[in-house]
Amino acid sequence: MRFALFYEIPVPRPWEPDSEHRAYKNVLEQAVAAERFGWDALWTVEHHFLSEFSHCSNPEVLYGAIAARTTRLRLGYGVRLMPKPYNHPVRTAESVAVLDLLSDGRVDFGTGRSSTRAELEGFGIDPGETRAMWQEAIGHVVACWTTDEVELSGRYWQMPKRRVIPKPLQKPHPPIWGATSSDEGHRQVGSLGLGLCSFAVGVPPEEVKAKVDIYREAIAGCTEPLGAFVHDNAATFTMALCAPDRQQALDAARESFEHYPAAGARQIASMTGWMEEQGQDLGSYAYAAELQKTDEEGLLDLLSLEYLVESDAAVVGTPDDCVRVCRRYAEAGIDLLLCLVNPYRVPHDTVMQTIELMGRAVIPELRA
Repeated sequence: MRFALFYEIPVPRPWEPDSEHRAYKNVLEQAVAAERFGWDALWTVEHHFLSEFSHCSNPEVLYGAIAARTTRLRLGYGVRLMPKPYNHPVRTAESVAVLDLLSDGRVDFGTGRSSTRAELEGFGIDPGETRAMWQEAIGHVVACWTTDEVELSGRYWQMPKRRVIPKPLQKPHPPIWGATSSDEGHRQVGSLGLGLCSFAVGVPPEEVKAKVDIYREAIAGCTEPLGAFVHDNAATFTMALCAPDRQQALDAARESFEHYPAAGARQIASMTGWMEEQGQDLGSYAYAAELQKTDEEGLLDLLSLEYLVESDAAVVGTPDDCVRVCRRYAEAGIDLLLCLVNPYRVPHDTVMQTIELMGRAVIPELRA
């Protein structure tokens, strides 16, 4: 199993004039440390308008800065938002290709459709169209990468024949991943021959395995991948904090590990009321209603650190503790474990400690 740092880039209140500046500089320092201690990759989200939760709205600029400071660490879009008008497929193809050239072919192209009211409503996107937009956009991006001159004639994007340049270094193109939370989404990602980003936090490894199994069954039957090849790797993400002493790790993790799952669930649950206001069926966002119900029943506030630890739904504790939980993710069929090392308010020096301890004592055990 491979390991990646995963970032939302939270900026918790109270804000100071240099809070955002410091947050980004910390990520750069952490990225360099990750390469030094043997991590495989660094992935970040693309989010908009989500104050405190995520200030990572233009991650490709960050990827360029990391590429210039590293030589081996892969860089993952986790994920590029594909619906119109977040990112035009041609601009996406150009952006990823430039990064792939500058990084000497180290890009992983994660894709998604978005799942919060703040973002979709802010950009004027019909949530009922996002899944179709996502799939069409990926097809256009692949065409831009693999065709000398490409003409777009889709439902959402049209363009007369043009030569889209540059082309990515990786041939035929960088690995493509699809993000999803629902069982239906896992099946679709597999049927399209994409790598899987199974995005749910606070979920024990056996639940992750159940979803990965759905994906594996679907991708086994894929004969016409959306990309130029079938990419059959599965990734998921978990919160991670490693310390020499177990109690020290628990104390450092508590606030952030309890805050993040509830805050993230509420962002997604916001889809429910908005779509109902518009008279829309939730359709492929049905999981938002489940989260809304969970919140109304007060269960999100019961998602304690003790539950996360007891169910192995987070990687937290000593290196030995972390090795044991990571093995469960590997046994669940995960190829790439995305480790959210700062879900909310974990200090920079604590994140650096996690990066070093996992690099020295955890990651080698999963490669033995």
